[in-house]
Amino acid sequence: MLLIRTLRVQTCHVVANIISRTSTCRASNRAPNRTFTSATLKLETIAVHAGHAPDAGTAAVTTPIHLSTTFQRDADGSYPHGYIYSRAANPNRSALEESLRALEGGSAAAAFASGSAATMSVFQALEPGDHVVAPLQAYYGTAKLLTEVFQRWRLDATFADMTDPSVVRSAMRPSTKLVWVETPSNPLLSITDIAGVAQIAHDGGARCACDNTWATPVSQRPLELGADLVMHATTKYLGGHSDTLGGAIVTREEDEFFARIRLIQTTGGAVPSPFECWLVLRGIRTLPHRMRAHSENALAVAEFLQQHDSVEAVHYPGLAGHPAHDIAAAQMRLFGGMCSFQVKGGRESALAVAAKVRLFIRATSLGGAESLIEHRASVEGPETTTPDNLLRLSIGLEHPDDLIDDLAQALLT
Repeated sequence: MLLIRTLRVQTCHVVANIISRTSTCRASNRAPNRTFTSATLKLETIAVHAGHAPDAGTAAVTTPIHLSTTFQRDADGSYPHGYIYSRAANPNRSALEESLRALEGGSAAAAFASGSAATMSVFQALEPGDHVVAPLQAYYGTAKLLTEVFQRWRLDATFADMTDPSVVRSAMRPSTKLVWVETPSNPLLSITDIAGVAQIAHDGGARCACDNTWATPVSQRPLELGADLVMHATTKYLGGHSDTLGGAIVTREEDEFFARIRLIQTTGGAVPSPFECWLVLRGIRTLPHRMRAHSENALAVAEFLQQHDSVEAVHYPGLAGHPAHDIAAAQMRLFGGMCSFQVKGGRESALAVAAKVRLFIRATSLGGAESLIEHRASVEGPETTTPDNLLRLSIGLEHPDDLIDDLAQALLT
């Protein structure tokens, strides 16, 4: 066992060295003076320029799509452009990873074929016997990974109320190596104090990872608040058009643990295609402006629902009555485009409202230009803890008055 672990660490270091060399080589082919950080530039500028440079071969301003799976060696056997085989690295993936790194203010990023694949890479980078503290309220797929996939590989997990720091502290063990945060949470939009939970994790010798899919780096930057890793389902707001699938991990420090994640990415091969990377990179350029519109629309819809007689409860951190509004206001620049509400009358009433909408589309996922409505408990299945009368809304970029009118007619009894 000791030999295996030693070889694993050595392999991680070898992979890290290879990636370092290829990254240096790739960087040498970029236009000069194109390093983007929030210390010198605003996020809107970073979103437009990070990961983009005129193509060295053609001077094309828009990033080309590099579909080739293999790359030519020089006569001496070297790879002067830093690319060998597209599972290990691809120009479009490198560009996307640079954009994500700059947006979150991290030191490196790894792009994956889905958000779930990105999440898996973090769990796979842990050791058998390690312990994870995960949120009770979160994307149900994260819990399924921990309980149905990794439990068999002796990765232990405790699900805790992340809104209560004392509960998180009580869940910590000597074997705890990771605290996973999701804020705002899916689908009840609970808020976790990222800085507080990250401190608890660090005090216990663990890392803190934050799923930042719903907030995006436009609204919230977990690495600045003490998190060590950030996960994104790039399928959602980063892509922004409901036409691509992907995920990513951004790290604060390019350390040995991230080298494991990179090893899993490049050896396991759960990587996005060049076209998927290109689509996400294109979507990121308008992300700050889209997120402002999503957030403004969501607040208007939430305020309308809050006053409606047929609505039992509204879950949106931008409302002053949200139980964690003050924490959200302290760590978020915008409150996001997601909200949920509970309909009086139970499951059947909620399903009836979803059936009557004309503008909202009954579909899963989120973060696109179009507004979606979903009876979340039906999607999550019989083990769901989501209230039966809850409808989740992904508020799009339509005029908020039209969205409110649609919900108003659907709520008529």
